Amino acid sequence: MGDVAQRLADIVGTDNMASGDAVGDDYTGDEALVGERIKPRYVVKPATAEEVAAILRLATEERIPVTARGSGTGLSGAVRPHPDGMVVSFERMNAILDIDTTNHVAVVQPGVTLSELDAKTAEVGLGYTVYPGEMSASVGGNVGTNAGGMRAVKYGVTRNNILGLQAALPTGELIRTGGRTVKTSTGYDLTQLVIGSEGTLALATEIIVKLHPRLPHNTTVLAPFPTLDAVMRAVPRIVSSGLAPHILEYIDALTMAAITHTAELSLGIPDDVREASQAYLVVGLENRDADRLDGDVAVLGDLLTDLGASDAYVLEGTSARKLIEAREKAFWTAKAAGADEIIDVVVPRSALPDFLTEAQAAAARTESGVVGCGHAGDGNVHLAVFQKDEGKRDRLLHEIFAAAMELGGAISGEHGIGHAKKTHFLRLEDPAKIELMSRVKRAFDPAGILNPGVLFGRED
Repeated sequence: MGDVAQRLADIVGTDNMASGDAVGDDYTGDEALVGERIKPRYVVKPATAEEVAAILRLATEERIPVTARGSGTGLSGAVRPHPDGMVVSFERMNAILDIDTTNHVAVVQPGVTLSELDAKTAEVGLGYTVYPGEMSASVGGNVGTNAGGMRAVKYGVTRNNILGLQAALPTGELIRTGGRTVKTSTGYDLTQLVIGSEGTLALATEIIVKLHPRLPHNTTVLAPFPTLDAVMRAVPRIVSSGLAPHILEYIDALTMAAITHTAELSLGIPDDVREASQAYLVVGLENRDADRLDGDVAVLGDLLTDLGASDAYVLEGTSARKLIEAREKAFWTAKAAGADEIIDVVVPRSALPDFLTEAQAAAARTESGVVGCGHAGDGNVHLAVFQKDEGKRDRLLHEIFAAAMELGGAISGEHGIGHAKKTHFLRLEDPAKIELMSRVKRAFDPAGILNPGVLFGRED
């Protein structure tokens, strides 16, 4: 082994370091549909925060690009490594260190998966409420991208559910930010700065997550609408109704047909209603009391009818679970159907009708197909793009992103920028903000080793 490889093996152990041909394909990228997968020179699997710090200190000394990896479920190419770089895989740092039922927090290592954390917190009637659609995703990955998901309409995204971090800096220092308190007004909020930075500032080595009580009673209501515009105009009224849905999703007719077919799911909607529907709302309600939940469902049914829904169907337990699972797997359905890109634009709820109109107009101008679903309750729209021609697809994406920003939104609500959307981000974002972000990056990472090429950094 070369000197660097031997030094890395000395830090993590020979069995937890790979280089050259020994690097497996799993470490060459994430689930992004665009961009080539790249094999890094090294893969290291630390077991402690101190090992992570030592790895970063070595990488800074040797100017080796570093890409952090959780479960590799991201969709923006943010874990696509540098060919001369190393991947720091957190698969061995997967311990749940504490479940604190007094302060309603859990302390976890970054490699803990959502399914592992969910099972453990369920034992004490609590839960971490970030569900980005893939339960094999890691908590560290949530931190990197500020992941969201269906329940964000009620519980917020990752940054609303992380109270503190331990993080390794590129200099080899370990810092702690935040803690088990729910508020602080003491200097800069470094926790929030690291969250969503896509591995470009520091690597989280320990995470304090907020836990919420699990409410015992829940139900799912499905409402078909004759037009997508009617669905979008209904969303703000439902959010302001006081019903506090924990799920508020829209699904267009083509996507609904695809995901129910893939899941072999029959929802019992009459053929004439289904054929007359262009889109659906899926509304999830929960409560600690069954009678109160029944009352909320009745109010919701009347409200949906008043807002133009063809009907409102209360789904039984199995059907509800399968529909939510099918919606969460919409990416895989789109991928199997040949989608060329998946994007997750976010706009204010009030702008959803105008944004979708602009997106369809852009699709028509570029002879492309655009279908989708999304977290309507928080304005996060997931669109599957079908356009093989790279030039036309680039033009379409740029027009869609520009439309979102003109309406007060952003290019990504939860997937992040990564490599996949960087060129659009740099062309559309305020140059003053980009320069400020660059200065923050240099303050954390003066050698520029952390995820070069992601967000705004150079590829070399």
